[in-house]
Amino acid sequence: MHPWVQKVNGWMRKVPVWPGYVFGFVPAVWLFWQAMQGNLGANPVKALEHEYGKIALQLLIASLLVTPLLQLTRINLIRFRRMIGLMAFYYVLLHFAVYLFLDLQLDWSQVAKDITKRPYIIVGTLALVMLIPVALSSNDWSVRKLSGARWRMVHKLVYPASILAAVHYVWLVKSWPLEPILYLFGMILLVGWRPYRKRQQARARAVA
Repeated sequence: MHPWVQKVNGWMRKVPVWPGYVFGFVPAVWLFWQAMQGNLGANPVKALEHEYGKIALQLLIASLLVTPLLQLTRINLIRFRRMIGLMAFYYVLLHFAVYLFLDLQLDWSQVAKDITKRPYIIVGTLALVMLIPVALSSNDWSVRKLSGARWRMVHKLVYPASILAAVHYVWLVKSWPLEPILYLFGMILLVGWRPYRKRQQARARAVA
């Protein structure tokens, strides 16, 4: 391991995880305040909804990056992965809450119509549903209660959920701009890294 990597890992071990849960909500509060002040454009509710969703995607990408970063550079951020993943889920919930409470104002007939007729809402809802068991089991009690195999199976749901979340964003904007496509491409690369790495390791063992 390179000396500078050892130094980075040493610094990271000294950084507490809990402030991430506090400071992670700072953008949410700031964006909500900006929306209430009318500083997010002509439709602040939609803008707030989209910003929360985009932050959720960014955090999902960050959580998926932790393992490849460790494998490629030996920089170890594993102890932060749970926090990053949970913050991603919280922003997904905020995204959904703005849609449900502020955008549709609890119009349940419209909610039912959206989740059965609009493809981007359908895949977004599926992503949320898949992330719920992942978030609920992201604690030490669940790790102890579930067997290792079952816990890992539950947490593999984050992979299809991340892809669906990125597809939701692409379908939402409709005009195919570069940004949502890059999110989708990044998600596919990061999710595809896992089986690619396993195949590489299997080949290395076979050669050895």
